[in-house]
Amino acid sequence: MKTLGVDLAASTKKTAVAVLEWNTGTARLEHLALDVNDQEIVELFGRSSMTGIDCPVGWPDAFLPFLTGHLNFDVRPVLDHDGIEGRRLLAYRDTDRFVTGHTGLIPLSVAADRLAHPAMRCAVIQAKIAAGHGPQARDGSGRLAEVYPAASLKIWGLLARGYKGRGAPEAERLGAILEHLRAAAPWLDLAGHEDRLAASDDLLDSVIASLTARAVAVGQTLRPPEPYAAAALTEGWIHVPSGELAGLVDI
Repeated sequence: MKTLGVDLAASTKKTAVAVLEWNTGTARLEHLALDVNDQEIVELFGRSSMTGIDCPVGWPDAFLPFLTGHLNFDVRPVLDHDGIEGRRLLAYRDTDRFVTGHTGLIPLSVAADRLAHPAMRCAVIQAKIAAGHGPQARDGSGRLAEVYPAASLKIWGLLARGYKGRGAPEAERLGAILEHLRAAAPWLDLAGHEDRLAASDDLLDSVIASLTARAVAVGQTLRPPEPYAAAALTEGWIHVPSGELAGLVDI
C-alpha cells in the first residue's frame, strides 16, 4: 500500500506532499516534495491507495443558500442566520464542531478564515481527480479523505499546539515532534529526510497527513456518526485517528 499526504496551500510554493510505502511491520518515506502543483498531486493520487489532504473538501451546507438568498434579494435564508450563532452555522461545518468536541482543537473556518483560498484550489483539484479517476466521496469513503494533522498529532500524543510560528525556533519545535515520532513509530523510515522535516512544517504536515491516510485506509479513524453522516457527504468529514500510531502497522 502507498498513502499520499498533501499539505495544501493556496499557492504551489507552500504545498507539500509525502508518499509512504507500507509493508509488513514497516513504512518508508518514498517521496517528499515542496512547491507542488495540481498535476503532480493528481498523478500521485493515481498511484496511491489512499490520499489524506489537509484542507477542507467542502463548505457548510448553509453557506450556499445564504449567498444565493443575498444575491436574489431573498431575505428568508439570509435572516435565518441573523446573530452570532447564525453566522457560526455559516462559518463552520458539522465536522469542525465534531473535531472541536472530540479534541478541543478548533479548525479554521473554510468560509470565513484563511482556508477559503486553499479550499477553492482544493475544489479544482477534486474536479481534476474526478475527471481522471472518478469522483471521490467527501466523507472519505473513497480514496480521498480530509485530514487535520494537528488533531492527529494530539490523538497520537506527539504534541499539537505551538509547533507553528510561536515559541521556540521552528527547527527546535519541529525537531521535538520528530523525536516523539521516532520514539512512537520506530518502524517508520524517514529515508534521511529528518533535516528537511525539521526545517518545514509544511513537509512535516504532509507526512502526518500520509500517516493519517493510512489510518483511514485501515479503518482507524472516526467515521461520521448518524447525526453527521448526511452532512459529511456534502460538507466533508475530517478523519481523526481512533487508535494508537502503532496500530497502523500492527494489523
